[in-house]
Amino acid sequence: MSAEASVGGHDAGSVQSAVPQPACHSTDGHRNPGLMGSKYVKLNVGGSLHYTTIQTLSKEDSLLQSICTGATNVTIDPEGWVVLERSGRHFGLVLNFLRDGSVPLPEDHRELDEILKEAQFYRVQGLIQHCLNAMQKQQDVFESVCRIPMITSAKEEQKMIATCRKPVVKLQNNRGNNKYSYTSNSDDNLLKNIELFDKLVLRFNNRVLFVKDVLGDEICCWSFYGEGRKIAEVCCTSIVYATEKKQTKVEFPEARIFEETLNILIYENNRSGPGGLHLLDSRGSGSSLGAGQSEEEGAAGGDRRVRRIHETFIRDAMRLVSLLEDDGTAARSLTDRSR
Repeated sequence: MSAEASVGGHDAGSVQSAVPQPACHSTDGHRNPGLMGSKYVKLNVGGSLHYTTIQTLSKEDSLLQSICTGATNVTIDPEGWVVLERSGRHFGLVLNFLRDGSVPLPEDHRELDEILKEAQFYRVQGLIQHCLNAMQKQQDVFESVCRIPMITSAKEEQKMIATCRKPVVKLQNNRGNNKYSYTSNSDDNLLKNIELFDKLVLRFNNRVLFVKDVLGDEICCWSFYGEGRKIAEVCCTSIVYATEKKQTKVEFPEARIFEETLNILIYENNRSGPGGLHLLDSRGSGSSLGAGQSEEEGAAGGDRRVRRIHETFIRDAMRLVSLLEDDGTAARSLTDRSR
């Protein structure tokens, strides 16, 4: 058997007949005076048996090193196995990290969290940092993904809007809910609304919750929510008369949608129960002035906050225009409305 090889990753039940139960409280065991006089060490970690060297266990200033030096008391059973009352599921990975300085980690978040806890227990700082870096990388990947919830019921929609701390923009899109034929430009405008929704998601995904509803009664309708209530609505469909029959017309009010999307940002990070927007409260975060603060100072602070909101609004408008600069009509329409 190789000195660096693990005996196996057996579970506790499979080795009970061959290996005594961990003897931390047994009179048969004895405390180690230190294992530095030996070259090899046998470890029984929750029934999982491992055979390695003192040199491997001493590579980092860890709990395992302190066991080898005798700084930490452990139980050694009559057969010479160092008994550790710990799950042995990930102990082989801990040993491999000490041997090689790096190990591949699983992508499953729960399993990665288990390995981190084992690394923290054994105080293997290199493995702890390795796990934290992997978790941060997973988090960065997760945050870069745009996830758009699909509404499946009115009850679900109400709960989502009521509990969300972000502003909410909903696009209701149900082309099949139409009694009449469409006008010639309706299909094109319907696709433009969907494309604009996707572009807004990419731009404001971290600040606004975007949802889609394909089961509602409206063919194409935008709804904007803040603090759990509807703030604005842009309906893009109407019924028109053409010769002897009615037709459904789908419009693309791009500038209006831009405007309402930017307006809804004022409700960002401001869910604080019933009441108005504290950002616009000229006296600060509460209804009363702070200690030693005059009404003039409170009003000045309120003016500064309003200016910051206005500056943020303009900055987001310019970024949005830049994002959609390939569409010259959209940029001109938004500029005209701001004037």
